[in-house]
Amino acid sequence: MPERLRAIAVATVALGLFWIGGSHAAFAQDYPTRPVTLIVAQPPGGGTDIIARIIAQALSTQLGQPFVVENRPGAGTVVGTAAAANAAPDGYTLLTGLTANMAVNPSLFAHLSYDPIRDFTPVSMLAQFPFAVVVSNKFPAHSIKELVTMAKEKPGAINFASAGNGTGQHLSTVLFELDAGIQMTHVPYRGAAPAYTDVMSGQTPVFFDNLASAFGQIKGGSVRALAVTGPERSPLLPDVPTVAESGVPQYVYVVWFGLWAPKATPQPIVAKLYAEVQKALDSPAVKERIAADTGTPMHMPLADIEPFVKGEIAKWADVIKRAGISVE
Repeated sequence: MPERLRAIAVATVALGLFWIGGSHAAFAQDYPTRPVTLIVAQPPGGGTDIIARIIAQALSTQLGQPFVVENRPGAGTVVGTAAAANAAPDGYTLLTGLTANMAVNPSLFAHLSYDPIRDFTPVSMLAQFPFAVVVSNKFPAHSIKELVTMAKEKPGAINFASAGNGTGQHLSTVLFELDAGIQMTHVPYRGAAPAYTDVMSGQTPVFFDNLASAFGQIKGGSVRALAVTGPERSPLLPDVPTVAESGVPQYVYVVWFGLWAPKATPQPIVAKLYAEVQKALDSPAVKERIAADTGTPMHMPLADIEPFVKGEIAKWADVIKRAGISVE
């Protein structure tokens, strides 16, 4: 190709890329010009739904367009997450994701219809919520150290409850078993409510449950809290130690929530959303609402989110493999 034609071709390509980038930036300045859908891959009323509605309300106020939560439950969060992955990458469909669908499912399901890294662009982390280790009032252990000692003396003799195979209640306890070097017996239930019936009776005396759900049971005296699973004590239960300070120093378990967009969503839109979410998370009203549900805002640089999720995927792949967990 003659040099003059080559120069024209290069200039044309550069101008095209500049025009595309410039149009995306201009589009982001006006964005959003219509309602935005936040898909929640779980039923209304759960933790993901609650945090999605808190953020949706804040973004609606800040950006002047409705951010509407759409619940699409099914198949352990797979249905809604896959729907978000296949949505148009224009910033008008977002996913409120969490540990389960963005880090655990890739190892829990043999054939997953989406990939958290391949199919999504991170927008922002939102919040994290600890669990509480609760036991029956009839249970003889009054600390994590005593629970570990009992479990080591009689491997498999202590039953622990979960809200189902592969749930956070199940995996948080499995992680504890691996970190503490103990073995208990898993008894899955169809949700937390029936699990509490047997926890309170002492039939299945140990339950790792999200603090938002467990708090009322603890304060009401139905169960006893041995520890919280976060990196530090909860302001709601300041006298209850963490698992880490109770004899299992490496153990930390929190459920984290974040916002994702379909892959190829224009970066200027992602950057604008990230900035607006940080603004929301810093507002006293949002902080207060998250704290009321036992959580804390989770600030993380945008560039760090994907490496963080990759690390979480690897972590849970190891736990699930070592424990031999599978779901049908």
